[in-house]
Amino acid sequence: MVNLNVTVMGGGSWGTTVASLVTRNAPVKIWARNPATVEEINTQRTNETYLPGAKLPDKLVATNDIAEAVGGADVIVMGIPSQNFRSVLQEVKKHIRAWVPVISLTKGLELATGQRMTEIISEVLPGHPVGVLTGPNLAREIMAGQAAAGVIAMEDEIILQELQNVFKSGLFRVYTNTDVIGCELGGVLKNIIAIAVGMGDGQGAGDNTRSALITRGLAEVTRLGVAMGGRLETFSGLAGIGDMIATCTSPQSRNRHVGVELGKGRDMQDIIDEMVMVAEGAKSAPAVLALSDKYGVEMPIARDVYRVLSGDASASRAFRGLLRVEAGAESEPG
Repeated sequence: MVNLNVTVMGGGSWGTTVASLVTRNAPVKIWARNPATVEEINTQRTNETYLPGAKLPDKLVATNDIAEAVGGADVIVMGIPSQNFRSVLQEVKKHIRAWVPVISLTKGLELATGQRMTEIISEVLPGHPVGVLTGPNLAREIMAGQAAAGVIAMEDEIILQELQNVFKSGLFRVYTNTDVIGCELGGVLKNIIAIAVGMGDGQGAGDNTRSALITRGLAEVTRLGVAMGGRLETFSGLAGIGDMIATCTSPQSRNRHVGVELGKGRDMQDIIDEMVMVAEGAKSAPAVLALSDKYGVEMPIARDVYRVLSGDASASRAFRGLLRVEAGAESEPG
């Protein structure tokens, strides 16, 4: 056991999964906003809303009291959706001890500012080491005991090694990376491409189309990620292509699901209304396009996805970013 008390903020599918994994290595508390979720975790050892059929560890302790959750924590893990991330973090600030590392699980951007979650952490909690846990990690598969791998990224390599031991567990292998920007952006940006792939799948497109969208989508994601300070090699690793493959091809992917339903001609609001969990790609798309413009990076697939999400185009037009009238060299944008 690692001699650290870990608190996971957020009782969604991935927060609950990470908390469950970490119980093998350290004492864990999970904070959830909903008292019914807290009661269910503590008494039934389940979280049926987000992880139907999964049995949670007896060691996992849930609370909806932020002071109780945060006060004694040596590590804080933020599994809060991007648009609520800052407000919860501001509550965490009232109770967190000095120098406690804060790790983000969230694969989105804040709409109002375009900031990554680690940027928000640094702004709200200056002086706290920040990092991100990311990769091709579908919660239900990991809870079912299937093998998976993730990446923990921080700039401080000493803390990074310690936290690697907190998160690695059984068949869940965790690699380290010091490229926080690249790892975080890989997780954020692939969600937009997954919506594009889903649109194709919803219209009955074939494997060739899916492969082309993923490949050209990765090129877009990599261009923007490198322009923003990420390292090129990060996007060919688990946080880049690894996460993109899982998100673009799995029926469990929320962002792909949104795309599939759009591809069938359904209304965006109707799709969102029936979903329990947040599709971060749909939420973050405007911020991604703003960054594309800011850094002067062409992202034709992401731009077409945004036009569909905002109601300016139909999903049948989602391939325009891929199927240009005239294709140039493969190294060129578009």
